[in-house]
Amino acid sequence: MYIIRRCRLPTIVIAAVLTGACAGPGPPVQEMSDARQAIAAAQEAGAEQLDSDALQAAEFKLAEAEVQLQGRMYWNARKLAVGAKESAIEALLRSRSLREADGNQPDGKLPAVPVKDTADH
Repeated sequence: MYIIRRCRLPTIVIAAVLTGACAGPGPPVQEMSDARQAIAAAQEAGAEQLDSDALQAAEFKLAEAEVQLQGRMYWNARKLAVGAKESAIEALLRSRSLREADGNQPDGKLPAVPVKDTADH
């Protein structure tokens, strides 16, 4: 009796491990959400005008992640969503940097400089 129980335990453990390995991780819900939020932040920072290439790359990767998600290709969807987030953060940081270089104006324009009226002289 002891020998049978002893042999069952490794079998049960192996079966549990294999079942977990086959199931794999679920949908990348958090990664998709993170990518969407990063894209929204980049858009709010003006990336559409200041760094449209990185923002478009992020949006493309997110769209591809959605396709992979619908096809239950969760590993691919997760990888694309993480890439989308990284591209969006790149666009966000570059937009902020360009905005700061342009004089910290929220609209990206240089600060107004007062002009002397020379007509009175």
